[in-house]
Amino acid sequence: MASLKQPPPKIGFVSLGCPKALVDSEQILTQLRAEGYDTSSSYDDADLVVVNTCGFIDSAVEESLDAIGEALAENGKVIVTGCLGAKEGGDVIRQAHPQVLAVTGPQALPEVMAAVHMHLPQPHDPFTSLVPPQGIRLTPRHYAYVKISEGCNHRCTFCIIPSMRGDLVSRPVNQVMQEAENLVNAGVKELLIISQDTSAYGVDIKYRTGFWQGRPLKTRMTELVRALGEFGVWVRLHYVYPYPHVDEVIPLMEEGKILPYLDVPFQHASRRILKAMKRPASSENNLERIRRWREMCPDITLRSTFIVGFPGETEAEFELLLEFLEEAQLDRVGCFAYSPVEGAVANALPDHVADEVKEERRAQFMALQQKISTARLTRKIGKRITVLVDEVRKDKAIARSSADAPEIDGVVYINNGKNLKPGDFAEVEVTGSDAHDLRARTVISKNHL
Repeated sequence: MASLKQPPPKIGFVSLGCPKALVDSEQILTQLRAEGYDTSSSYDDADLVVVNTCGFIDSAVEESLDAIGEALAENGKVIVTGCLGAKEGGDVIRQAHPQVLAVTGPQALPEVMAAVHMHLPQPHDPFTSLVPPQGIRLTPRHYAYVKISEGCNHRCTFCIIPSMRGDLVSRPVNQVMQEAENLVNAGVKELLIISQDTSAYGVDIKYRTGFWQGRPLKTRMTELVRALGEFGVWVRLHYVYPYPHVDEVIPLMEEGKILPYLDVPFQHASRRILKAMKRPASSENNLERIRRWREMCPDITLRSTFIVGFPGETEAEFELLLEFLEEAQLDRVGCFAYSPVEGAVANALPDHVADEVKEERRAQFMALQQKISTARLTRKIGKRITVLVDEVRKDKAIARSSADAPEIDGVVYINNGKNLKPGDFAEVEVTGSDAHDLRARTVISKNHL
């Protein structure tokens, strides 16, 4: 008599942190599914829980430790991975939660799988090992993050990511292209290109020439995004360090090959502060770059992030930053009050800014940016734009334009969008705006660009 088939062991998964950590989670989940494990959406139903942590700033550390504690309380068997696991060799986690089964750092797929195998042996039913070519994704079906490299060669004084993720290691260009093709074939309409430093792609291997579908393709950002643009879907660039060759991708945006969207972390405008941060360029250089980019591609959306209250920042330097913001007229901006991350070189700098002053400066900065953003979005009223639908609620659809990356930028509310579906493209007319979002009505619904 044939024995009854045992259900596959189930893994619960908690993914915290940035999109780069999300890609790590997707790779782990893909391998788990390939080996026959199932996933569980609840602690009670899981045989074991994996928590992928973030350890960049103090609030992220606290959130990660809380998530580990919750998983231990609810399930009891927990494996920890991610950036927090790289801090002090994992001792930060072990001191707070000594009962965890294992701790690894980021990009540690083999180590995570080894820990899973030790505490929850791999099932041996080959029929449960089948995985779709695009792997297991945590994003909605119509968009996906594609990580093109790991690590970073910069040593910004406020950042500890290189100590956790190491130096730059670029993925082979054919692997990136194959992953992108698999995603597009699976129905993905938007590829979000991420790394610690996207514009440095290929530097570590001297832009070595690879091959894709029988033709040579240089391992370099310009050549990569030009090739990705041939898939006929949205391609959005994130974390682009302002190297000179970034100018080469702007014509691709104007030609419609990739989205006219550039995420460039400028961080500050003061030459002295940028030097203390070990960041390149000056505000004058950056303003000139911005002017040139807009001349080359008038529809470009520019997103950036800044830090206020960096050690030694004077009131005059903060005013210089406000002047830069006023002149740059950036579309999307994030601002952080400097946080003394454990292990960051900047912690040893003199003249730290008082917490209340940092918060006052952050509030003043964001108030100015809100006025800029409001004015720039108001100009879109009456225009027709193409949007990608993310969600439909009753008779209203929530979508994003080329100016809106998921979860960090604004959205477009479509009042007559009940017949749309997630993943649809639509042409809409903008009818209203506020500081962050647009309101619109559908003009044309379409499944493809």
